[in-house]
Amino acid sequence: MSVEKLYTTEMLGAAMELAIHPRIYTAVIHGSARSEVCGSSLDLDIELDPQDHIERLGLRVRACAVGQAAAAVFARHAKGKSGAQIENSYNALVAWLSSDGPAPDWPDIGLIEPARAYQGRHGAILLPWRAAMAALFSVAASG
Repeated sequence: MSVEKLYTTEMLGAAMELAIHPRIYTAVIHGSARSEVCGSSLDLDIELDPQDHIERLGLRVRACAVGQAAAAVFARHAKGKSGAQIENSYNALVAWLSSDGPAPDWPDIGLIEPARAYQGRHGAILLPWRAAMAALFSVAASG
C-alpha cells in the first residue's frame, strides 16, 4: 500500500485540528500513553462534568499524522463520554484493528481506516483512548 493512500487529505486535515485542544494546565486529571512500536506519545488533560463524563480535554500529541488524526477524531467526540464508554470504544477499536471486529461505534473513525492496514501505526491510533482510560481510571481508583 502506498503512502499516498495512507495519508489522505482528510487525515492530514484532521491532524491540524489539534490546535483547538491545547493543554489544560489547571486540570487535575491527566493521562499519558506511549506506543512501544513507533515511540509516539500523547498527554491528555481532562475536566469532568458532575456525572464524571468528559467535559473538556486538552492534548499534547507527539506522533505521526496518523496518531495526530486519531487524536483529533477522539477529541471531536469525547465530550460527554464516561470511562466505561471510552473503554468499550477502545476494546472495539482493538478488535477492529486486528480485523476481528466491525468498525467501532465512534463517529469519524473511518477517517483513520486507511492506517488499519499498517500494523506499525496501530499503537499511534490507540494513544488517545489509552491516555483517556489511564486518566479516568486513576480518578476512579482514587475515589
